[in-house]
Amino acid sequence: MKIEMPRKVVLIITNLQQHGYEAYAVGGCVRDSILNRTPEDWDITTSAKPEEIKQLFRRTVDTGIEHGTVTVLIGRDAFEVTTYRVDGKYEDSRHPTEVTFTNQLEEDLKRRDFTINAMAYNDQVRLVDVFGGMKDLNYHLIRCVGEPRERFSEDALRILRAVRFSAQLAFPIELETADAIRELVPTLANISAERIQTELVKLLVSDHPEYIKTAYELGITKVILPEWDAMVGVGQNTPHHKYDVAEHTIHALQNVKNDKVLRLVMLFHDMGKPVMKTTDENGRDHFKGHAAVSEEIARTVMKRLKFDNETIRKVTKLVYYHDYRMEPNAQNVRKAMHLIGTELFPYYLAIRLADTMAQSGYQKREKLENLIEIRKHFINALRNRECVSLKMLAVTGRDLIALGMEPGKQLGEMLDELLEKVILDPKFNKKEQLCSYVKEKLSH
Repeated sequence: MKIEMPRKVVLIITNLQQHGYEAYAVGGCVRDSILNRTPEDWDITTSAKPEEIKQLFRRTVDTGIEHGTVTVLIGRDAFEVTTYRVDGKYEDSRHPTEVTFTNQLEEDLKRRDFTINAMAYNDQVRLVDVFGGMKDLNYHLIRCVGEPRERFSEDALRILRAVRFSAQLAFPIELETADAIRELVPTLANISAERIQTELVKLLVSDHPEYIKTAYELGITKVILPEWDAMVGVGQNTPHHKYDVAEHTIHALQNVKNDKVLRLVMLFHDMGKPVMKTTDENGRDHFKGHAAVSEEIARTVMKRLKFDNETIRKVTKLVYYHDYRMEPNAQNVRKAMHLIGTELFPYYLAIRLADTMAQSGYQKREKLENLIEIRKHFINALRNRECVSLKMLAVTGRDLIALGMEPGKQLGEMLDELLEKVILDPKFNKKEQLCSYVKEKLSH
């Protein structure tokens, strides 16, 4: 088997070989190349020690030298080059207490997580596959290298990585590996929030976000996202729905593109429903106010998982407005653009569409026609540069001060009043007209 490696990777491997060392591309880049996917990055493993690597390359960075990793810089590209190593004991379910360098490639491959990530390649030897990675690629399986309980006991994050790779590749998890996950899933509590966030987002933005169901079935969400488990089995006895809340959420996730914000919004959008569920005398379920509760849950979970503030802002706002409905006229759409924000409005439309498509057929045509009309008015408002925010208003606070208004609460209220009038009638957004209106108000 021949793998086409980037010229700079070949250059690094060749340089190491010419100086008497072994060197191979290793891990995900080999796996992805075999699957005809474009690798995100290229990692290299070698028998050379870190100080020997540093002597052979002009520009290097000590990124993880205690674990044998040196980053080699060639032009604008960076490549991690790591010495073959054997990991010592793991005491925190994440990091080895020590590492020992070795000159045996097989020893290095033995410490890796899954068989499909434990293959190495160079142009001389070609593929090195000691643990059956090719076989598992052919059979579409996620299987641990060696004894799965040992692998997961060493690093609990591998439990999440198993499901994430399963979602990215649409490969089921091999039975013994799945059993080990169920047994050791409580150790995920030892993993940092940032690491959990990274793996959860990778799963969600994969081509198969529905594999979050696998995470639930293996007991993973119970540890990292118990809010998901609360939705499972919560029925929706209403003409608008045909799935329980969790199943509806899975379908909604599949209905939006692989975008971090969109997928997170769909994950959280109905998490408030279990709390807000009521059933009337006819047996019909209602979920009034669930959007506000879902927003609070989204904020709580995202803070717990250490998401950045900007992502939290976007996701929580969209969760709050995910069920915002309106008669599709120009005024209503401008008002909605003001509430949701012009930047987030295309997300709002995508979310409403995904939510609708994951519901029952009841009134579906009307709902879709409503969204088409809203979108038309939104595009018109953009095209005509219609004012929907204070930033777009033809007057500023300074203009009102010049007319004799004092800075403070009253000034802010006047600007909001002007904006409200302009949202009702875009033609009113002219400085002269707005100033006349303010003068008249001040004279009374």
